[in-house]
Amino acid sequence: MAQSEFTIIGGGLAGSEAAWQAAQRGVKVRLYEMRPQLQTPAHKTDGLAELVCSNSLGSNDPLNASGILKEEMRLLGSLVIRSADGTTVPAGSALAVEREEFSRRITKEIENHPNIQVVREEIPDVPSEGVCLIATGPLTSDKLAESLRYLTRADHLYFYDSIAPIMDGESIEMDKVFRASRYDKGGADYINCPMSRPEYDHFYEALLSAEKVIPKPFEKIPYFEGCVPIEVMAERGRETLVFGPMKPVGLLDPRTGKRPYAVVQLRQEDAFGSCYNIVGFQTKMTWPEQRRVFRMIPGLAQAEFLRYGSLHRNTFINAPFVLKETLQIRRKPTVLLAGQLVGVEGYVESAAMGLIAGINGARLLKGLEPVSPPDTTAHGSLLAYLTRSSPRHFQPMNINFGLFPPIPETIRDKQIRRKAIGHRAIEDLNRWSRQNDLL
Repeated sequence: MAQSEFTIIGGGLAGSEAAWQAAQRGVKVRLYEMRPQLQTPAHKTDGLAELVCSNSLGSNDPLNASGILKEEMRLLGSLVIRSADGTTVPAGSALAVEREEFSRRITKEIENHPNIQVVREEIPDVPSEGVCLIATGPLTSDKLAESLRYLTRADHLYFYDSIAPIMDGESIEMDKVFRASRYDKGGADYINCPMSRPEYDHFYEALLSAEKVIPKPFEKIPYFEGCVPIEVMAERGRETLVFGPMKPVGLLDPRTGKRPYAVVQLRQEDAFGSCYNIVGFQTKMTWPEQRRVFRMIPGLAQAEFLRYGSLHRNTFINAPFVLKETLQIRRKPTVLLAGQLVGVEGYVESAAMGLIAGINGARLLKGLEPVSPPDTTAHGSLLAYLTRSSPRHFQPMNINFGLFPPIPETIRDKQIRRKAIGHRAIEDLNRWSRQNDLL
């Protein structure tokens, strides 16, 4: 592994995008992909950027946060988005692709690029020298995961994680909830959704009967006690939740002066108070069932979900503790991470992080300072979430409007406000790109 080369491990969406971005900037890239020498339980081919789940890359609507991210990637010359645009299948406002042709196009572009060499072999350890990028995704091999765990001092790197849903703060019915911390400690930091005994009983029965996601054949799920799905806790007994995440102890409803029978707490997820996590409500319910059951919680009848709860095998680092905003590892700045390893969810989000990592890998090899987009952009807002969130509560995230800083002016119409956020994002990314000679 020559130091004049940019070593990239992982030929998925993030690794492929990173290789393209670096190579387009005149850097020699050696891209390692272990398939077909070593297969994973999820992949079916040896193609680069293979889509292993849905064939949809999410919304293409410029009034959607995912649509803004795609527009930024087009502006920066993304190979993944260009390939997706050229292999579309009908899917309404979503960008869906013919998956095999999508992978074939990217594989051909990568293999034919004069600055990229594709090597089909497993890399079991993080390289000790040179500039490298690890973009091996949620199915990182055990050997490499162990090497990465040692480098990042991670207590948990490979595990099954159950994630609680996050909702748009504007969709919470504030007249049905109250702000407080238990025993008034720490200020009114939480939004509390109080339940009476009949409301709790109704909610409890709905949890038990809700449809659950069935794990894939290769997913043997060992729950960690700190993130047991809410419905699994409910199966342990009717009062389990009242003594667990829904305990009302230390909380008085100011409207009644009494302690509710049960309380669901919402914790602010971002610096702007625009999105909230349902505390302790990790779940493996299907998305439609999450909407139905969680909207039974007082104050959440109109909840707009920014991220649904999920339970799946994942491999990611504690990004706020480990990473710089340039996607460099703090302890070893010559090593960058991208894709789902850094704590993003979604195809496009993974590729977007590969795009930034590819740019910065090239800059490091050229002796230039790595760069990070403004927080007002979709790329920048994702990086800000990854690197400035509380390490204690960090969980993977999709791009959503809750991550963008608010615009200065007050705009009550949601669609007009989102259009303004998108316009600002593209303008600021354009300006940043020109300043750093990236276009």
